[in-house]
Amino acid sequence: MPMPRLSRPPRPDRYRGLRGLVLAALLGLSAVALAQAVSDPTPLQYRNAAEEARFHALAAELRCVQCQNQSLADSNAQIAHDLRREVLVLMQQGNSDAQIKQFLVARYGEFVLYRPVMDARNALLWFGPLLALLGGAGVLAWVVRRRSRQIQPMDDNEARW
Repeated sequence: MPMPRLSRPPRPDRYRGLRGLVLAALLGLSAVALAQAVSDPTPLQYRNAAEEARFHALAAELRCVQCQNQSLADSNAQIAHDLRREVLVLMQQGNSDAQIKQFLVARYGEFVLYRPVMDARNALLWFGPLLALLGGAGVLAWVVRRRSRQIQPMDDNEARW
């Protein structure tokens, strides 16, 4: 007759790693929720609908200096929130869009503009892709012509085969 198996009580250290993972996940989720709640506590106050439309058009033309691939209107970075507030304050002080852009360019450089002004310093950025495309087409035409000259016509004996 086989002996019955005795069950062991669970060891307290058996789930220590799992508890640590669950605790870390909960702390991470709460930190994310807290950061989202604190990121923009007060909404922007517009004087009228025209000012709001002008603000959104201007914010879409400016780049977030931290995110780099998002406009100022789309970014959730803290600096984007601060810059949106600053742009609105400048608008409400009576500055034109050009003056606001000039202020931001003086502070952050031309990188802040999605459509930078074309001048001698950045002409290669504007025309570089076109020059590379034309150069590549020129090299391709040269290679094709060179190979076509190297191909010799077949004589009658080769044509029979």
